[in-house]
Amino acid sequence: MPRIHSLLYILLLSLAAAPRAAAQIGEPRNNIAVGVSAGVAMNTIGFDPTIKQSQHMAPTLGLVARFTSEKYFNTLCALQLELNYTQLGWKEKVLDSNSEPLPDKYSRHQHYLQLPLLARLGWGKEQGGLMGYFLAGPQFGYFLTESSEQSLFTLDAYGKPNRPNGLSAQYDMPIENKFDYGITAGAGIEWSTKVGRIAFEARYYYGLSDIYKNSKKDVFGRSNNNTIVLKAVYLFDLK
Repeated sequence: MPRIHSLLYILLLSLAAAPRAAAQIGEPRNNIAVGVSAGVAMNTIGFDPTIKQSQHMAPTLGLVARFTSEKYFNTLCALQLELNYTQLGWKEKVLDSNSEPLPDKYSRHQHYLQLPLLARLGWGKEQGGLMGYFLAGPQFGYFLTESSEQSLFTLDAYGKPNRPNGLSAQYDMPIENKFDYGITAGAGIEWSTKVGRIAFEARYYYGLSDIYKNSKKDVFGRSNNNTIVLKAVYLFDLK
């Protein structure tokens, strides 16, 4: 894990340095664009011990502001700020010892406000055409509320939910760490038109924090968010 953190830190420093380098020898830009985004977030929780899951799919909505400052050779360098509402959580994939689905079902829905701070590099048409882009940076989130959906569990001989690995403590555990942070990165394509900019993108978020406490005496040693996001973005130029 420390090695992963170090590599992510180096990546962030490299992206942050790109606009600065461009400011020295690039062509200046002064474009401000704002807009909205909407899409779907597909989340799993990296539990240790492992809990089998399928993708928890839920909406994500947000506000977007982008500041383009330089064009360095063919690369447009920008800073993108977002404020998103996203529903995360997990959906358990319950299997018995013969890998047959049990009738039990459980899903946890967790609602977050998220603040990604992204460096954005684009290639292509600035106006009247297509542009491909890559973005990456840190993301911070704050937990708002949660709810769950569950069936009437099949119980074992001890009166606990029947699970292949015996884990059921999570059903009675509210989220313990409300502050979430990690790294997000993605790519997309943007179409510039007379009525604004329309983009479609995919990104991945890796949480560096855990939703539950992770000391040796706690149930889980790890419980971080892992999210794939597919979204559409609409922007219009202010300047």
